[in-house]
Amino acid sequence: MHFDDRLGTVLRLRADGAALQRVQLRQLIDLLGTLPADARGEQIDAAFARLASLAQIVPAAERAELLGDSALRLRSPRLVAALAQGEEDVARAALVRADLTEEQWLDLVPALPPAARGHVWSRDDLPPAVGALLSRLGAQGRGLPPVVTAAASNSEPEAKAEAKVEPTAEILPPEPPPADEAAHGIGALVKRIEAYRRAREVIELRPHGDSPRLPLGEDHVLRVPATVQACDFATDTSGRIVWADPGAAPMLIGLRLGGRDAASPLAAPPALDEALRRRQPLRGLAVTLEGAPAIAGDWQIDALPWFDPLSGRHLGYRGRLRRPAAAPGETAPAAPRRDSEADRIRQMLHELRTPVNAIQGFAEVIQQQLFGPTPHEYRALASSIVGDAARMLAAFEELERLARLESGALEVESGSTDLGKVVAGTVAQLAAHTRQRASGFVLREFEGSLAVPLARIETERIVWRLLATLAGVSAPGEQLKLRLREKSGTVRLDVALPATLASRTGDDLFRAAAGAIPQVISAGVFGVGFALRLARSEARAAGGALQRKDDRLRLVLPGLTAAAREPSQTATGS
Repeated sequence: MHFDDRLGTVLRLRADGAALQRVQLRQLIDLLGTLPADARGEQIDAAFARLASLAQIVPAAERAELLGDSALRLRSPRLVAALAQGEEDVARAALVRADLTEEQWLDLVPALPPAARGHVWSRDDLPPAVGALLSRLGAQGRGLPPVVTAAASNSEPEAKAEAKVEPTAEILPPEPPPADEAAHGIGALVKRIEAYRRAREVIELRPHGDSPRLPLGEDHVLRVPATVQACDFATDTSGRIVWADPGAAPMLIGLRLGGRDAASPLAAPPALDEALRRRQPLRGLAVTLEGAPAIAGDWQIDALPWFDPLSGRHLGYRGRLRRPAAAPGETAPAAPRRDSEADRIRQMLHELRTPVNAIQGFAEVIQQQLFGPTPHEYRALASSIVGDAARMLAAFEELERLARLESGALEVESGSTDLGKVVAGTVAQLAAHTRQRASGFVLREFEGSLAVPLARIETERIVWRLLATLAGVSAPGEQLKLRLREKSGTVRLDVALPATLASRTGDDLFRAAAGAIPQVISAGVFGVGFALRLARSEARAAGGALQRKDDRLRLVLPGLTAAAREPSQTATGS
């Protein structure tokens, strides 16, 4: 059994901006237009009330354009009757697009306003019975005669006489609503909305300063930066920017992407026009803006198309404008793309981390019985959910760390650490896990201090990721030799590869998929290949490397000079 809660979902959403109001109006018309003719209920009444309030906000021209969409379905006589009570353009678009049966038309036509019956008569697919009914009601033309204003009637009496048409059926004026309903019901709400719109129009006609503000009574003043370096934006279906970050909104809203508008101060390559036409993602496309000094100059666009989740209709683009990185040489175009890819990965991980944190928090509430006693079965399920969420968050951290390291956005913390002590401590820690399997590492003796210019936490992270990964795939009874030495100003750690990894050719072990190699000890969520790639990126960020040398892996880290060691050793001795 499936429960359709789409209408309730739309009603629960807030529509604060103009774009969201148009989207919600489109969703309500589509959902109400597909309801059965006998559908009733409080939720449906609330949807029609919301539709009436949105009709007072969204202009009639936009509503008529929305109803002209070929993908829209108008099969509900109640919705068609409600739309026919609106402005002439809205009523015409609704009655032309309506898809009703003969019986529904026969019930609806007598209830339509006289001006709307002419729009029904203009249809070519009406059943004969509906056409006969329209004839009896006096709608025999392709529309009613135009309305003649009083000024025109006073100045041109002959034209008034020619335009006068005698109706064939008596048309009764609508009865006025009761006084209490007009004062406290929908009439009062409509009056309040119209008063607010008139007040807003008056205020917008008298802006104060270069940055107009809405009459919301805020105390702060929006300060536009001297030069905008990056900002987020959103466009409509035509590619025109309808929303941007507050600092750049007054200068960007109204610009059209792609250079299709001759009056727009935005110059773009032909590739942007083609991508917009095909609804393709925009990846690092260069554009040039002319206008205010804060936004003038070269930009790069990264944006993705977004669609209506219910109808699949294209709604526009959402993305970011950023200044290109100034880097000399031929490799300059590649740097912004890497940064852009890293930013997209971090943004995606942020969007994934937010719901996982929420799920973990609610599961902990159930597990700890913060809201009251909970059955043990539910507490056990909540405990497993907490563990799964923790593993997912750990995976997100590893992905983000690798993306930031490879893009150069993250630098390892510097310091002074004895690599020999860290390796010895890690080997002893792993021995407790591999003692039952009689496997482990054989560390050759070394003398002296092998200091590296890294913080201890960074050194322990690299060494643990490397040694735990290799120990986790070693066979029972397998001993792996370690060799630690200092050579040519660097500190080198050579680790013998287990048989399962030594059989792989070249750098294939860095590309091993998750689950491809069984692990007894896991140093990462995504398996051996990802853990080794992450260790290699960490070594590179520290100024070293992680390389394969035949049947062993070599970790190379820069060593500290004697002058750099003396302060730390003196501090340690004191």
